[in-house]
Amino acid sequence: MIQSRRQFMNTTAKSAAVLTFGLSIGCSYRKNRPNILWITSEDNSPFFGCYGDAFATTPNFDKLAKESVLYENAFATTPVCAPSRNTLITGLYANSLGNEHMRSRYPIPDFIQKYPVYLHQAGYYCTNNAKTDYNYLGEDKDGWDESSRHAYYINRAEGQPFFAILNLGVSHESSVHESIPSSELRHRPREVPIPPYHPDTPDVRHDWAQYYDKIEDLDRQVGAILQELADNGLAENTIVFYYSDHGGVLARSKRFLYDSGLHVPLMIRFPQKYQHLAPGKPGSRTDQIVTFVDFPKTVLSLAGVQPPAHMQGHAFLGHFKEKPRQFAQSYRGRMDERYDLSRTIRDKQFRYTRNYNPHRPYGQYLQYLWRAPLSRSWEVEYHAGRCNEIQRRFWEAKPAEELYDSKNDPWEVNNLIYDPAYKEIADLLRAELRQWMLAVRDSGFLPEGKLVDISKISTVYDYVHSDLYDLERILETAEMATDYDEFHLAELRKRLKDPDATVRFWAATGCLILAEKAETAAKDLITLLHDADGDVVAVAAEALVAIGQVDDGVNALIKLLHHSNSKVVLRALNALTEIGAKAAPARSALQALIEHQDDYVKRATAHLLQML
Repeated sequence: MIQSRRQFMNTTAKSAAVLTFGLSIGCSYRKNRPNILWITSEDNSPFFGCYGDAFATTPNFDKLAKESVLYENAFATTPVCAPSRNTLITGLYANSLGNEHMRSRYPIPDFIQKYPVYLHQAGYYCTNNAKTDYNYLGEDKDGWDESSRHAYYINRAEGQPFFAILNLGVSHESSVHESIPSSELRHRPREVPIPPYHPDTPDVRHDWAQYYDKIEDLDRQVGAILQELADNGLAENTIVFYYSDHGGVLARSKRFLYDSGLHVPLMIRFPQKYQHLAPGKPGSRTDQIVTFVDFPKTVLSLAGVQPPAHMQGHAFLGHFKEKPRQFAQSYRGRMDERYDLSRTIRDKQFRYTRNYNPHRPYGQYLQYLWRAPLSRSWEVEYHAGRCNEIQRRFWEAKPAEELYDSKNDPWEVNNLIYDPAYKEIADLLRAELRQWMLAVRDSGFLPEGKLVDISKISTVYDYVHSDLYDLERILETAEMATDYDEFHLAELRKRLKDPDATVRFWAATGCLILAEKAETAAKDLITLLHDADGDVVAVAAEALVAIGQVDDGVNALIKLLHHSNSKVVLRALNALTEIGAKAAPARSALQALIEHQDDYVKRATAHLLQML
């Protein structure tokens, strides 16, 4: 149970006051500020010729690269759209706000404004065409002069600078849900390169070829936009960004913490008038690391607006340019109807990932992901025993830690975490990642049911910045819980009785991961079946099933299916899905959830009923 509103607010150190900021540049620049155009595509990695992809057909992107500075190390903060866009609009990591989960509408403090608000106050005409999907409670269109499928810069006042976003959806994941006949594809399936983690099947080859066609379609659309800008006489006054909202799109890219899900194309074109703001000449490349949390501060900086102090990124261009970052940090929480929790950090060569749900495979069933023929084909190959060791990993329990030499292993399939030659870099990245989680007050370690409860009286941001959130102890418990190490069991058993429900949640998770090795904790876990926190009950119940006390665990999970908190219900459904055939007694209770108001509950229910 969380504390009362009065108790909570008394411990909150953060103010809701809007932080002040202002222009601190000369009048001459304010009179000659650049227009700024963001062209954003969906769900695509840098499958372009200018990024070294010889199979891609991208003449317009390749031309743009010759006119721009190309960023070789640009990364999304999360490998899925809504949490990424949350960061892009706020300038804060979504996991510091409580909004890392895919489609979660939790409130944020009033002082956190969309960055176009600051641009508008500085005289810019700000338009968004048209996707928002900002992943927090509120009206997504607020803060824009226009936000619609018809929004564009043409409606601005004469002489007024503009900031405009054009969102292109042709490369979205849905573009591979319906197969185009092979005879109509421009890229031949038999010639398409496929990554080593995918099996070589006709459906896999077809989906990859179809996606390369969609990248070619995207290339044409971007070319048309740039031509229109030139035809309108605006190219020489407009700084153009092109980037995608995360990597993708076929299984093990979008949603997953690899370069395939996080590495994004980024090209920035500076007209001659603003070349002094560019980090290099047209056609140059930079290996500087940038991430989405940097983008709002950077666009404000280019516009001559001092970014507000609460933004967490680094401005990498403009008048308020900051020291380059050394690392890109990213995160993965609930993806649609499936819970998971991982954190990752990347430098210019290596990626280190810490998995806090290692007992859950990457390949948990997701209704939307399974619409692609490739996903279904890969699953068939795995169950038929036709996948090699690399291809099997997606469907099996994860290691607690992963380390890749991403520069020399671009598909990130050779885990170096146990190689003593890489211990020093693993130790460095592990420490940097942990320090970052503590610094941003990472909210992802709170079970989502608790996020729902917190949001009824305040914001998650305020909660995690209060004394109520003992992140150091919670993180320590989560690390012990997910090490696959029986040595921690005695301490985990003590923490099953901790006054903090989140600590109890992670201690029970440790027992679940240890399974039958945690048999001595059975009595403590049975006690937790009466816990006031539904998420704690769910993980304790699943742990009991893993230990062998199936009836106690399944019956407790069935009771949770009637819980008033839909995220507790969803966690119970996740547990029952992992339990499999032993969850058969839940059939009757599941029938009542088929028309549940939470779409993810409905998806998880439908799949579980189909399994049973």
